Amino acid sequence: MRSRRIVVMLLLVASLIGALVTGRDLFYNLLYLWLALVAVAGLWSYTSLGQARVARQTRALRAQVGNYLEERLAVRNSSRLPKLWLEVRDQSDMPGHQASKVIVALAPGRDRLWTVRTLCRQRGRYRLGPITVISGDPFGLFQVTRDIKQSNQIVVYPLTVELPDFPLPLGITPGGEFLRRRTHYVTPNAAGVREYVSGDSFNRIHWRTTARRNRLMVKEFELDPMADIWVLLDGDQSMQAGQAVVNIKPDDFRWFIRPEKVTLLPSTEEYAVSIAGTIAQHFIRRDRAVGLIAYGDTREVIQPDRGERQFTKLLETLAVFRAHSRVRLNEALTLESDQLPRGSTVAVITATWDVKWATIARGLKRRGVNVVAVILNPASFGGQRDNAGVAAALWSMGMPAYSVNEGDDLAAALTASKG
Repeated sequence: MRSRRIVVMLLLVASLIGALVTGRDLFYNLLYLWLALVAVAGLWSYTSLGQARVARQTRALRAQVGNYLEERLAVRNSSRLPKLWLEVRDQSDMPGHQASKVIVALAPGRDRLWTVRTLCRQRGRYRLGPITVISGDPFGLFQVTRDIKQSNQIVVYPLTVELPDFPLPLGITPGGEFLRRRTHYVTPNAAGVREYVSGDSFNRIHWRTTARRNRLMVKEFELDPMADIWVLLDGDQSMQAGQAVVNIKPDDFRWFIRPEKVTLLPSTEEYAVSIAGTIAQHFIRRDRAVGLIAYGDTREVIQPDRGERQFTKLLETLAVFRAHSRVRLNEALTLESDQLPRGSTVAVITATWDVKWATIARGLKRRGVNVVAVILNPASFGGQRDNAGVAAALWSMGMPAYSVNEGDDLAAALTASKG
């Protein structure tokens, strides 16, 4: 476009010089032609984006790896003149999301709609937008742009799989000493009564107290620590292996996708996050209270709770988790040991080859805290260290441990009977 403009300007100057030197009508006519061309092109470009409206609508701002994100975009020409061409250039940073489009011959008062469906391949928080609209004149001399700065944030949750079972140490069943933390769930631990408020379930009404006080009273309950499952995600940077982030090209997904199936990135970080989400999903669907302790860029702690809201909170944290911690697993267990109540279970997910943490885990077990380990072998992800013997060592100490290698089926690896 710039070269065309330079050529036209050179022809205009040459026509002007020819007209002044020779005085012939031919050069004056060429001069007027080039001036008219520049004027028409400039005016056309100036008005080409007038009353052009762009809108985008995202069906949901939450998605999950393996699912599709669907977005609708629309361009409307509200002017009385046709739009020769419009380029809608999307500046989203979501991998593989291609919403840009060139629109040709948009008539007055007409809309042009299109839908973009993007397969989510990588967890994280991404930006949809902003948009730059570009247009110009039919001669290609001038170009005008307009930025539409409106944007949305979308969170892509990690991939989770359905587990037929996840064996826990024998004897871990609900019931036991109460934990002084109020809950809206019915548990074996009644904490007292309070006045009824709108929305309370009728099956929680304490009729004897209601009759005695002549007003509706309901029972309050406290959490049961024996039902608590803690997921401890080890993000020690020095233990990680593989490639956790890949720049996805729009037209090359063969490395990522098997037919109709998205695979995990070959890194201990991605496998660990997916396993954490999978374990949380398994127990929350069985009405167990699940909490999270994650050491990544920062220390993240989510107290145990039940329900879909808790699962969403866990996935929100896991979506942006990065294994950049400088805290070793044995140090993390030491720091968190006081927070783990007697009778609870902690599922440790780690790629460490350092067995020092096993001594601390054995101390937790003596204290009544049950430990289950998922060991990722960094050697299978291209790392230099092999920790294949860690799982066997933990089994010998009476702690269930499951070994996961790159390419393993997570459902099979986490339900295999070992030891």
